[in-house]
Amino acid sequence: DSIVLPKVQTSKVMSWCPPYRSSKFRHVYGKASTKEHGYHGIPITHSVHDNHYCSVNPRFIAIVTECSGGGAFLVLSIHHTGKVDPQHPRVCGHSARVLDVKWNPFDDHCIASCSEDCTVKLWDIPANGVYQNMTLPRKVLQGHSRRVNLIEWHPTARDLLVSSAYDYKVMVWDVSVCDSVLRNPVCVISLHTELVLSMSFNNDGSSLATTSLDKKIRVMDPRTGRLIQVSSSKLHRANKVVFIGDQNMLFSTGSSPWNQRQITLWDPDDLSEPLSEEEVDGGAGVLFPFYDPDTHILYLAGKGDGNIRYYEISSEKPYVHFLTEYYSLLPQKGLGVMPKRGLDVSSCEVFRFYRLVTVKDLVEPLSMIVPRRVELHTTSSWTPVLPSSDN
Repeated sequence: DSIVLPKVQTSKVMSWCPPYRSSKFRHVYGKASTKEHGYHGIPITHSVHDNHYCSVNPRFIAIVTECSGGGAFLVLSIHHTGKVDPQHPRVCGHSARVLDVKWNPFDDHCIASCSEDCTVKLWDIPANGVYQNMTLPRKVLQGHSRRVNLIEWHPTARDLLVSSAYDYKVMVWDVSVCDSVLRNPVCVISLHTELVLSMSFNNDGSSLATTSLDKKIRVMDPRTGRLIQVSSSKLHRANKVVFIGDQNMLFSTGSSPWNQRQITLWDPDDLSEPLSEEEVDGGAGVLFPFYDPDTHILYLAGKGDGNIRYYEISSEKPYVHFLTEYYSLLPQKGLGVMPKRGLDVSSCEVFRFYRLVTVKDLVEPLSMIVPRRVELHTTSSWTPVLPSSDN
């Protein structure tokens, strides 16, 4: 008798799908500078605000420091590495603690600072650096009634500066006005009922996003002060926000109702529901987001952490893709970021942090490197044989 085999059900033909998402930045790694290329002996500020306290451009690095009887910050040449003299001259024209510093993106010698003395001041740094204490600013902005905690330069319009303070107001200033003391901002935005915690412009500066102590995200027009959108999610308590400008998205860090650190992606035209939401860990420090539009990489650095996570942002779901993580035993208090024009592209550097490490009075440069396979093509040299003159 013949044996009847059971009928085997053939599987449906399925389109091939890779088991993981391919990315040319999957192997980005962090390379900390050697000891001689860091900045040592800097008395970094003890302020408890969740600010960066550091600003960098291709010429100078500015670090907010401790100062008795007022507020001050150091300005060093970017090449002035190694041990810093404790008596090094400082910019010390504020009468109270400095809370934030930002270099003018259009002028490498101009820096703005804000302070608990309720003012914003503009300083012109000499080409050869600061070699004596600076106490006289080029311009003073006096509009806030309480201490000023944040400042941001407009990304496309020269001489426009935005400040926020404990009076819950956001002010837009035109610092090209000739007066040495400005008391009238071009726009006063009074949309907040709590302290503003972060501010971020979109690519062309037509929109300004903020977060505040009420844990909401607001998007507004900085020219008119008109509110465009406000978030209403109760599952995400926003702390920091940054525009993902080339993707027309907003990225925020904060916490969930269960006190888990959380990252969230939004459509800035509709903040009613997030596009993506993910819990990171149970840490307590604020997560600082930094976005690089050239590589679409978003870096996430926690205050008090030693690690920095990297994510790739895409325009399609699930939008946020974890790449890898940099680990360090030294916790960071704040971070500065070098503009792209100051990077060493010959060594495949795509991003550079300056980590403020208070436990060692250290500012540590940290380069993000994209590894490249170098192929050397060698060819044997040859010399043509020329005919003899005798022939």
